[in-house]
Amino acid sequence: MASVLCLLAAAAADAATIVVTNKCGYTVWPAALPGGGTVLNTGDSWSIDVPAGTRNGRVWGRMGCGFIANGTLGQCQTGDCGGTLVFGKVGFSPVTLAEYSLGGGSGGGADYFEISLVHGFNAPMSFLPSGGGASRCASAGRRAPCRRSITFNCPFEQRAKAGCNNPCDGRSGSCGPNNGTEYLKKSSPQTITHPRGTSNTNLH
Repeated sequence: MASVLCLLAAAAADAATIVVTNKCGYTVWPAALPGGGTVLNTGDSWSIDVPAGTRNGRVWGRMGCGFIANGTLGQCQTGDCGGTLVFGKVGFSPVTLAEYSLGGGSGGGADYFEISLVHGFNAPMSFLPSGGGASRCASAGRRAPCRRSITFNCPFEQRAKAGCNNPCDGRSGSCGPNNGTEYLKKSSPQTITHPRGTSNTNLH
């Protein structure tokens, strides 16, 4: 359904390029480590060249941003990166993360990717592999619900401005399934929602 890609889609090509596309009817400010950040209007794309062997790469969407100083300084409601458009650190929670490693993980040289809600939810995302050995790959997060549905129904104690917090955010790897993480998992089954969880589509 349309909500699957209603914000961002990240496609890996030849295990070296991430293409981020805004598929919603409003502006999004995507960010990436490595890669920096930019602004995307509806239908626009941003290509990120990722070095071979990159570990723990991340892509996320920033929402509700306002930038000044020629668009370089400002703040975002969610996913903010210290008030800068191009930055060097992960955005503040709650934030949906597309995470990946190239030629790493436990897959014997395979590429690894997943959609993580461990740090909360602010935007539905899908991670779609292409090229290379894509015939063996599935898509992560492809059934993500529309942003409005998951934030509107977010449990009261987890609610945040323009997002939904995860009770495991900031806690150690011992944080396991609980009512809060299960709400996120039920809303978006193909995502990781706690440090000990799996997405079932993350190793290819």
